Amino acid sequence: MKKVELKPATRIEIENIQGFLIRKVTKFGNSAKVDCPKEYLDRTVYLVIL
Repeated sequence: MKKVELKPATRIEIENIQGFLIRKVTKFGNSAKVDCPKEYLDRTVYLVIL
């Protein structure tokens, strides 16, 4: 998987979103998956739907 450099921030503004999900990244599950580096396992992430 390609490494993407993160830019630390405490605020984000996005227009025209359809919704968002707040989930924890885990190794296993029975739902749809989103690619994410292993270094973010057990972290809370936001998935923004545009």
